[in-house]
Amino acid sequence: MKLKGFIFDLDGTLINSLPVVRTSFGRTLLKFSGREYSDKELSSLFGPSEEGIFKKLYPDLWRESLQFYLDEYDRLHVDYAEPFPGIIEALNLLQERKIKLALVSGKGAGSMEISLKHSGLEHFFEKIITGSEHRASKPDHIRQILDLWHFSPEEVAYVGDIAYDVHAAKEVGVLSISALWAETAQIHKVLAADPVCAFENVESFIEWISNTL
Repeated sequence: MKLKGFIFDLDGTLINSLPVVRTSFGRTLLKFSGREYSDKELSSLFGPSEEGIFKKLYPDLWRESLQFYLDEYDRLHVDYAEPFPGIIEALNLLQERKIKLALVSGKGAGSMEISLKHSGLEHFFEKIITGSEHRASKPDHIRQILDLWHFSPEEVAYVGDIAYDVHAAKEVGVLSISALWAETAQIHKVLAADPVCAFENVESFIEWISNTL
């Protein structure tokens, strides 16, 4: 396999931050909407970055609601700061194999900065691209990384934890790898999207890197 680059998602892939995301959103929506959102309602908001979500929900208060969210996110993140066990080893192994690394996430710049601060992962990545205010945009952002690296899609893998990540990888033509090691992973939905590779623990992902690259 002639892979030269790996692009990673962040939440639920490298760090266990989805509980932080959902709790911070829940508290922010309760404060600014005056009611609790169900899990289904909350999930329906995801796609645009946090800036886009709050601009849509609270056009006149989006800055205040975004700042409240980021403050909650920063405070709660302390308990979820460490990358998943084995992730540092996996990233080091990829770098040892001279594989380029990038990060493409749907989260906004503010929460990305907080997550990178707490996790200490920023130095691994040559390029970091955050989400769009307007829509889910991972295919476009994956293509930006390909252009930066001057690699063909067949030379790059995208690693994510949800079905959308598989679809985004397939749309661009990069290798779809599913990270199913988070307790938040919706394994059946992801596998139904038919990724090329799927790993239920980081150890098996590391073994695959060792034996394949």
